Amino acid sequence: MSTIEDPVDDLSVTPPKTWATGVPAVAHALEYSLSQTSVRRTALTLLNINQTKGFDCPGCAWPEPAPGKRHLNEYCENGAKHVNDEATSRRVTAEFFRAHSIAELGRASDYWLNQQGRLTEPMVKRPGASHYEPIDWDEALGLIADELRRLDSPDEALFYTSGRLNNEAAFLLQLFARAYGTNNLPDCSNMCHESSGVALQETLGIGKGSVSLDDIHTADLIFVVGQNPGTNHPRMLTALEETKRNGGRVIAVNTLPEAGLIRFKHPQKARGVVGRGTPIADQFLHIRAGGDLALFQALNRLLLEAEDAAPGTVVDHAFVDSHTTGFADFAARAREVCWDDVRAATGLSREEIEEVRDRVLASEKVIVCWAMGLTQHKHGVPTIREIVNFLLLRGNVGRPGAGVCPVRGHSNVQGDRTMGVWEQMPKEFLDALGREFGFTPPARHGLDSVNAIRAMRDGDASVFLGVAGNFVRATPDSDVTEEAMRRCRLTAHISTKLNRSHAVCGETALILPTLGRSDRDVQAGGEQFYTVEDSMSEVHASRGKLPPASPHLLSEVAIIARLARRTLGSDPAIPWEEFEADYGTIRDRIARVVPGFEDFNARVARPGGFRLPNPVNQGVFRTQSGKAVFSRNAFTMPDIPEGHLLLQTLRSHDQWNTVPYAMNDRYRGIHNARRVVLVNPDDLETLGLADRAVVDLVSVWRDGVERRAERFVAVAYPATRGSAAAYYPETNVLVPLDSVADFSNTPTSKSVLVRLEPARPPELPAPVPAPPTGVVGARPP
Repeated sequence: MSTIEDPVDDLSVTPPKTWATGVPAVAHALEYSLSQTSVRRTALTLLNINQTKGFDCPGCAWPEPAPGKRHLNEYCENGAKHVNDEATSRRVTAEFFRAHSIAELGRASDYWLNQQGRLTEPMVKRPGASHYEPIDWDEALGLIADELRRLDSPDEALFYTSGRLNNEAAFLLQLFARAYGTNNLPDCSNMCHESSGVALQETLGIGKGSVSLDDIHTADLIFVVGQNPGTNHPRMLTALEETKRNGGRVIAVNTLPEAGLIRFKHPQKARGVVGRGTPIADQFLHIRAGGDLALFQALNRLLLEAEDAAPGTVVDHAFVDSHTTGFADFAARAREVCWDDVRAATGLSREEIEEVRDRVLASEKVIVCWAMGLTQHKHGVPTIREIVNFLLLRGNVGRPGAGVCPVRGHSNVQGDRTMGVWEQMPKEFLDALGREFGFTPPARHGLDSVNAIRAMRDGDASVFLGVAGNFVRATPDSDVTEEAMRRCRLTAHISTKLNRSHAVCGETALILPTLGRSDRDVQAGGEQFYTVEDSMSEVHASRGKLPPASPHLLSEVAIIARLARRTLGSDPAIPWEEFEADYGTIRDRIARVVPGFEDFNARVARPGGFRLPNPVNQGVFRTQSGKAVFSRNAFTMPDIPEGHLLLQTLRSHDQWNTVPYAMNDRYRGIHNARRVVLVNPDDLETLGLADRAVVDLVSVWRDGVERRAERFVAVAYPATRGSAAAYYPETNVLVPLDSVADFSNTPTSKSVLVRLEPARPPELPAPVPAPPTGVVGARPP
């Protein structure tokens, strides 16, 4: 047996990097992978990840090149670390849970919990118990089914999932929930890209992106707005390098300088190993947090003025007249944009924005990519609508090399939504589902993630089923969320590894261990594969290659199918046993319910799978008017009172979602610590704080509740004036539950008003048992 300790918190700071990837990325990926498992298993995972006969990387949703164009090593540093973190040889057994109480687990760090290894058997915390104990699958599923049948209303149950889920399991989960009688299907999209979906559905008639990888390669100009490809989806840098080598240009818009957007060293190319690599951003706009709406409003004004100066040369009138509506109202509003407002909101000069305009005018094909730096603001939806206005003006929607590109962070977050995991699926989907399976799905909209927390807090929901993910660490207002979860009569989590959600228990709590992406999945019908959909609507197969971490694991499909049968009883119209035995039978039903999946089994059998049709690229806009919609968006910007900063929460480089793999963020120059806040040095001086001062972060919100993240080190960093940045999940405690984006209800995690106070002296608590030291199973041969 061995022991795992938390890394020592011993902050050191170096200058931020001015390039990303290269040989150090390879070294770090291999170092972490080999710390988790053997050379043989590492080689097996890395040679199969993102290959046509292998498995999809769980790390992000960036698409793979077409078959025949993929590198033998078609993965990035973070993908390699993530897949071998899942393929770890460490095991969490019943012995571990006997050794550690739930209270002890609740005091452990996210890092420590993840490092314990793979879950191996079902566990239960019974009412009043201090420890989890083993339980067999039949009894575990029976406990959940009995509790679901006991509820006064199906709407007292919540069925949550993250983007790690595959298409087949996602389809079964939403089928189960709706056959049970509820649309309570909160998911991770509610907290990340819901603003994208709302804005794009309203303006273009479909809530996802319109571009392909080939479009990225052939674009003349790409905006990368509010995202950090070098950490969150590093393979995007390979695509942007191809853009640059094809003559395209890139504009980066960010509150922080990001190494990958400055220069990229491709680790599989000689120029990335011994050369200087490829400069990515031709222009970097160091924008203030929340200023993106004002930026695109200013650009739209400049483009309209350029059209006035040279009629017929700027606006694509043929496209605007035939394919859009609302232009006149939009144009009138755009001409009212005030440059003083733009300067205050963005921190950019008019000359910088005019330089962007000139690049736009020199480009025939323009793409705008974005991520949570846009979506997690109160005005996230209007910002994305304004981006659509910007693209529509010059016909940069629905044609090759141009369009909208929201970049998803989970590998199948888009697929889950396509499969029906959404609390407000349209009537057409529900009707098709009902016809296929002989029941009437509920019509009333269900609860999203924020409203699910409110329902648990208020006693309106008492059963929580989480399929993948780490709900309590991914959500806002950590103290409120955890107290809400503890009010439930039953919480159950389908998981591969230990996380904090397992230590925040309802009266009865279950841990249901499942197969990982890299595990072989053998059912009664033989070895199975499943499918995923990436950020660009490509659907392809995924086949695990490793022996399962334990003989007691069930697949997510099997768990959901068995639980549904136990809850709903046998019904020949929904053959749960058949679905569990052969995933192809699920795909046959998906083909009859979900548009674009016709002949699913045959099409996904082709190497690389297939791309779902996007009506926008056929000039079809499924809006009320049948046309793309220009929108009128009022100017707005965050109000930052004197003495305050606008905080954005973000990942470190050595992190995947809520899980830190180490205490470093080497591209930003932060080493051996996570409780840091990055602040412009001029802001530190104005606030009377020294570099490396120890401070408390105090969130300021209209409800008057004090939300405090204690003892962070303030690090002088080239952030924009008035803004700050710190890592989640440690700072999720500062995000008020009711601080959400208009229209989408997405938490405003990139727009948290805070003040920095000198840290309170540490209290001298009463003696408590030492934190867990860790019991880790031996590696299998």
